[in-house]
Amino acid sequence: MALLNFRRRETATPASGQLEAFLDGYSIEVMPRTAEKVEDFRELLPSGTRVYIAHIEGTPINDMVATARRISREGYPVMPHFPARIIKDRATLADWIARYQGEAGVEQALLLAGGVSEPHGEFHSSMQLLESGEFDRAGFRRLHVAGHPEGNRDIDPDGSMKNVEDALHWKQRFSETTDAEMALATQFAFDAEPIVKWAEGLRAAGIRLPIHIGIAGPAKLQTLIKFAIACGVGPSLKVLQKRAMDVSRLLLPYEPAEVLTALAAHKADNPESLIERVHFFPLGGIKANAQWAIENGGASGVPASKQG
Repeated sequence: MALLNFRRRETATPASGQLEAFLDGYSIEVMPRTAEKVEDFRELLPSGTRVYIAHIEGTPINDMVATARRISREGYPVMPHFPARIIKDRATLADWIARYQGEAGVEQALLLAGGVSEPHGEFHSSMQLLESGEFDRAGFRRLHVAGHPEGNRDIDPDGSMKNVEDALHWKQRFSETTDAEMALATQFAFDAEPIVKWAEGLRAAGIRLPIHIGIAGPAKLQTLIKFAIACGVGPSLKVLQKRAMDVSRLLLPYEPAEVLTALAAHKADNPESLIERVHFFPLGGIKANAQWAIENGGASGVPASKQG
């Protein structure tokens, strides 16, 4: 495949320096069908970039494991999703873990309930997956769980944050009993203010899990609005709606510079913040997302194919 035109900003400012530091060690998400379109991830991503593999209902586990194996062989740590509601039973969970581990060298996972209304079997929450002990038994080194800066109507139908917050306290207690490193990986949002408010509220409530903030990569505005509505993104959707009302910006691709610059500044001013890293949802395509990250200094701005 042709190399992307990797380039860096020629001038540095305090804000750009903060953004570059914040983007260091970012992660990114793919699905098996999108990964198939990438000839070689080393042409896109810096060495060591964590690659999440999203498991959508209906995707065969064979495809998931094959994708994990391929990306791992190209030199990247992979973190497959384990959606509780599509895992039939404990035997299935143990089998998936063994296959990922044995065939792809996987030692980390994102555990979540999954976007399925009716569970396929005995699991309905990530807490049950953790409680099973299967990940600890397999010696997984890192476990991430979902975070929801703007709430989640599936978990709290009344629009509150009560069940979400109760679950986070449970996960905090669990993190103190496991040898695995744990963190929160959040749904994407478009406004820094509610993210910061949520993160500071967690810290005040005694939560100590690091937060990997979900951010939508560059994409058409219409695409982002569609995904935001489908995924239940709340208050920060107004940022997109306001942009859509500006005819001069309507046809321009959305880029996450504004929200990331604000979060980077907050992190620089508050090093004790739980906000630790950036996790990209490449809703406008992984190539566009990877190039944007490189241009803004992400992970030193050098794809693996260019590193010595």
